[in-house]
Amino acid sequence: MEETIITSVQNAKIKHVVALQQKSSLRREEGLFVVEGQREIEHCKACGYEVVEEYIRDKNVSPQVYEKMAYRGSTEGHIAVVRCKEHTLEKLQLKESPLIVVLESVEKPGNLGAILRSAEAAGIDALIVCDPLTDMYNPNVIRASIGGVFCVPTAVCSSQECIAFLKEHGIKILTAQLQDSYEYYDYDMTQGTAIVMGTESTGLTNQWREAADAHIRIPMLGRLDSLNVSVSAAILMYEAVRQRNCK
Repeated sequence: MEETIITSVQNAKIKHVVALQQKSSLRREEGLFVVEGQREIEHCKACGYEVVEEYIRDKNVSPQVYEKMAYRGSTEGHIAVVRCKEHTLEKLQLKESPLIVVLESVEKPGNLGAILRSAEAAGIDALIVCDPLTDMYNPNVIRASIGGVFCVPTAVCSSQECIAFLKEHGIKILTAQLQDSYEYYDYDMTQGTAIVMGTESTGLTNQWREAADAHIRIPMLGRLDSLNVSVSAAILMYEAVRQRNCK
């Protein structure tokens, strides 16, 4: 039987999708979020997420309705409503000598998404987001990660909980900071290692600096004194990968 096409932007289901795109509080309350794009939806399904509803332009929604729902362009006319997963420390399954990236108080969804994309490419074992100022299922996180948000094992917790977790598992804490630090390639990252990054504006809080086993920095050889946090994270991740491949 031919599927009915939704043609009204006032349809309750369409309004619900738009609200999920716009409101993090609704995403948290209902445990649902929205994924746009064929590639991203395929990653989502492959990583075990439950797709609740799918909307395909010209199949079950009109082009005008799809345009109302879509957060961005060029998404191949495919949108899905998906059930969130729990992101707790207890659910992380770590192998021996894991490589972990920790982000404290990340606030820009695009940065979080870009780091997730790099983390997936580098084969990072886990990403832990501490005291976040944006949620994992923000549309810009999903877009910037190109589906990496679904593939990288991730936990969300407080910094205090994360520090205790890392210490309990014997994972070395390396904080990326300018003060009292070694150049990043001078520290052994072949053992269980957590690379900890702070915000671009204020850096890491003292609790991380004090908990660290070592402080590392990326040399700044030009006039500027910092890099985008997603670029810094990618450099440090791949240095760890290089060391482990040369071991």
